[in-house]
Amino acid sequence: MSKFVHKTSRLFFILPVTIGIISIIAMVVGDNVLLRFQRDLVTQFTQGINLRSVQTDIIEVIELDMKERNDGTSLIGTFVRLAWHCSGTYSALDGTGGSNGGRIRHTPESKWGANAGLDIARSALESVKDKHPKLTYADLYTFAGVVAVEFAGGPTIPYRLGRSDDDDGSSSPEDGRLPDADKGNVKATSQHMRDVFYRMGFNDREMVCLIGAHTLGRCHTDRSGYWGPWNKAENKFNNALFTFLLNMKWTQKKTHEGKRWKGPLQYENESGELMMLPSCMAMIKDEKMKSYVTMYAEDQQLFYKDFAAAFGKLLALGVPEQPCIGWFC
Repeated sequence: MSKFVHKTSRLFFILPVTIGIISIIAMVVGDNVLLRFQRDLVTQFTQGINLRSVQTDIIEVIELDMKERNDGTSLIGTFVRLAWHCSGTYSALDGTGGSNGGRIRHTPESKWGANAGLDIARSALESVKDKHPKLTYADLYTFAGVVAVEFAGGPTIPYRLGRSDDDDGSSSPEDGRLPDADKGNVKATSQHMRDVFYRMGFNDREMVCLIGAHTLGRCHTDRSGYWGPWNKAENKFNNALFTFLLNMKWTQKKTHEGKRWKGPLQYENESGELMMLPSCMAMIKDEKMKSYVTMYAEDQQLFYKDFAAAFGKLLALGVPEQPCIGWFC
C-alpha cells in the first residue's frame, strides 16, 4: 500500500510539473497546444484510452475518403453533423436526450428524417471502433466531430470521454427535438430555433455561433432535400457563413442544373454556387440574431473562441461527470 501511495504521489507531482512546462511552450505556440495536451493526458491517465491515437485514426479515415472522392467534398461536415445530432436532442428540462447512450445508431433515431445520411458517417467510423474497442460509440461519434473541426482548421474543442452505450433506442426522446430548416415564415422559424436551443440551455449568442458550423460541408438532395455548400471552401472552418450572409445577395432558388428547382425553399447567391437555408436567412432578419452574425463576421477569432466553448458545451450535455483526479480538479 505504501508503494502505491508513493508512486501515486510521484505521479501527482510529475503531472503539474509537466503541465507547467507545456504551459510555457503554449505561451509561444498558442493555447491550443496546452488544451490538447491536457485533454489527451487526462484521458490516458483516467480511462486508459489513447485519445491522440483515436484522433490519428479518425483523420486517416477523413483523408482516405477525401482521396477516394477526389471532388472537393469530404466527411468533415458529416462528422460534425453526427456529433451535433447525437447531442442536440438534449433537454435541460428533464435531462433526457443527448449523446450519452449512443442511441443515434439505433431505431428510432437512426431512422429520423433529420438524421438521414448519417449512416455514412457511422459506417466510416467502424474501423476506428475496431482499433479502439474500449471506446464507446457515443464517445467515438462525438469525438469525431471534435477532430473534424480541428482538422478543418477550427479551434481546439474542450472534450472529455465518459458516455455509455445503450443496447437499444428504447430511451430515445420523441422525434422533433432537432432543429428544422424552415417553419414556413421568418417569425415561426426564428421562434423554432430559439425553442430548440433554449431547451438545451443555450442563449441567442451561443445559438448563432453553433449555426456557424454550417461553414463546413454541404446539403444533399437525397438526404435533407436541400442542395449545395454554404462555403466556397467547404472543408475549411472559418467565419464565412456570417460574412457571406451579410455581404452577398441571396435570392430564392428557382432552377437547378438548367431545370426548375423542385426541392424545398432555399436561397442561393448570384452565381448559384452557394446556398443558405431559411433558418440561416432568419438570422439576418431577426435583429438580435443579426447583431451576433455581424459580430462574428467582423471577428473570426472571437467566433473561434465562442464556438469552442459552445460546441464543447453541446457535446457534454447529459454526460455524467467523471471523478476529479489530482491536479486537474
